[in-house]
Amino acid sequence: MSNQHTKAGTAGRDVSSEIAYLTRALKAPALREAVERLGERARAEGWSHEEYLAACLQREVAARDAHGADGRIRAARFPSRKSLEDFDFDHQRSIKRETIAHLGTLDFVAGKENVIFLGPPGTGKTHLATGLGIRACQAGHRVAFATAAQWVARLAEAHTTGTLGEELTRLGRIPLIVVDEVGYIPFEPEAANLFFQFISGRYERASVIVTSNKPFGRWGEVFGDDTVAAAMIDRLVHHAEVISLKGDSYRMRGRDLGRVPAAGTGE
Repeated sequence: MSNQHTKAGTAGRDVSSEIAYLTRALKAPALREAVERLGERARAEGWSHEEYLAACLQREVAARDAHGADGRIRAARFPSRKSLEDFDFDHQRSIKRETIAHLGTLDFVAGKENVIFLGPPGTGKTHLATGLGIRACQAGHRVAFATAAQWVARLAEAHTTGTLGEELTRLGRIPLIVVDEVGYIPFEPEAANLFFQFISGRYERASVIVTSNKPFGRWGEVFGDDTVAAAMIDRLVHHAEVISLKGDSYRMRGRDLGRVPAAGTGE
């Protein structure tokens, strides 16, 4: 009997060592950590071999997906990590939760459509754009985030070095681009032309999220030409969800701003 226990113990160690070696060879650390724990559960619940194997593989796939999402989020260069779940809809009541929830399904990315957030500074446009971008990263999509001024600087540098075509092609392969803060800095004519090429190159090929503090009627001021602005708007709003945000600054919610109270009859 003692011999049998010794053999069983030795066999168990051999199998554990073999699993440790194989998971290292496969570069599957999550699988290595899950094998013993899931094995105990499988024995307790009477899983089939196939069910146990599927559960182990699911753990490894989930871990790799999470790791890949973190890499895509870092590569996107978001200004901060903000989620759709963190957005305060009780403060920003000019938009409906259902609208953002639908955008959060990322159907617009699959359909190569655009999303445009318009509204005064501080009303939550960048938070929502970032939240959608992070959601897309988590779903396996590549994303790139920058302000309008940063995108123009990048395009201008490529134009100067004679690599604009290659840069536009490269950017065209990214399923979702976020262009933040359109309207904060007016475009010079050359910059407006580069930006138009950038947006036109993605027309019905990939998605764009744009945030702007200016309504469409004032985009002529932004691009220095009403005709260019009209063409830009036409490219963007075709197959797009346009959302207008209103109200007080979202960033200042919940803070005591030291407002002077309204005067009463007895004061």
